[in-house]
Amino acid sequence: MLHLSKTAPQHSHTLALLLEKYHLPPLLNQKMTIADISIAPHLPGRVLHELVTLTPASVDEASRHVRDILAMAIEHTAERAAIVVWDAHCDLSIALAEAYHRNLPNARFIDFDAVSQNDILAAFETLAPSDLVVLVQSTNFRLEAYRIRIELFKRELKVIEHPHLARMPGEESLHYIESLAYDPGYFRDVGNALKARIDRAHFGVVDSGGERLVFGSPFEAAKLNIGDYSQMKNVGGQFPIGEVFTEAQNLEAVNGKVRIFVFGDTKFAVNKPEQPITLVVHKGRVTDVENSTPEFDQVLANIRADEGEVWLRELGFGMNRAFSKDRLVSDIGTYERMCGIHLSLGAKHGVYTKPNFRRADARHHVDVFAVTEAVYLDDDVVYKDGTWTI
Repeated sequence: MLHLSKTAPQHSHTLALLLEKYHLPPLLNQKMTIADISIAPHLPGRVLHELVTLTPASVDEASRHVRDILAMAIEHTAERAAIVVWDAHCDLSIALAEAYHRNLPNARFIDFDAVSQNDILAAFETLAPSDLVVLVQSTNFRLEAYRIRIELFKRELKVIEHPHLARMPGEESLHYIESLAYDPGYFRDVGNALKARIDRAHFGVVDSGGERLVFGSPFEAAKLNIGDYSQMKNVGGQFPIGEVFTEAQNLEAVNGKVRIFVFGDTKFAVNKPEQPITLVVHKGRVTDVENSTPEFDQVLANIRADEGEVWLRELGFGMNRAFSKDRLVSDIGTYERMCGIHLSLGAKHGVYTKPNFRRADARHHVDVFAVTEAVYLDDDVVYKDGTWTI
């Protein structure tokens, strides 16, 4: 259990916020846990669950990773202002709020449920360019007619976003915390090397164990999500990080078969069928499937209902070593960083513009994850035995 002592205020900020918010008596010098039986009956129903299944060591680990993200990726300094908007709907959210408080002791912490939307917007108005906003979200904060991250970037603010934390309880929380580790020597060196190799490749192949998906075309200029914002307009984004992505310049040059072991279902959750599903791809479109499931059939049916056919667009090179085919989390947007290959189904891929795709008509972008035995760019092996070899 995570112990937050009133005698150690630098480690007790989150609990103190809960006590103050719900007008609970002070704890004096007694050590308590957030889920302690003497506290739980006084908290609202939404807090009555196993709030803290994480150990003190796990929260310490989260704090170390947050420290590295702030210093090396975001390059936030003590001279700049910071606001952390958080909620208390799940243990992972509370633990991350605690981790940020240890590293941002002078930041303003705002409980999303304790104030009005106007109060939050007014707080953002006090920030200057290069100040920091952190969003620690059990679900996904909604401010009416306000796309939070986009609007914050327009103000030239740095942004760290942790959405959908409630989807990852128990052991998944530990995987999530591990995924926040920031190793610039790995992410930047390998990420930039992958981009350089992708950008000069004439073709590529994904070997998914007995099946080959061939990208018979050069690729679009690869994009990086590696925690290096030195060449980017905006600083920050959704964490965890770890991805290089592209797509074929000629989508119709993608042919073959690929075995997938996970797909994003209609609830944006990770769905792992009992056995891999094989996609048959012809001229960039999924024309048939083998060993499918009712849930995956529904995904394809939804795409076809809105778009007429199922295009295969994104080719993602996931780099986050905290996630693998055996170490999953339920949130598809987080698991997308998994070390290996992921693809997208559907016409929607807003990063790259193709002449035959109207943005208004492209509605679906469904992530699927390939059984990745090997990846080839031209004749070079760039992935094998679960790691990037470039």
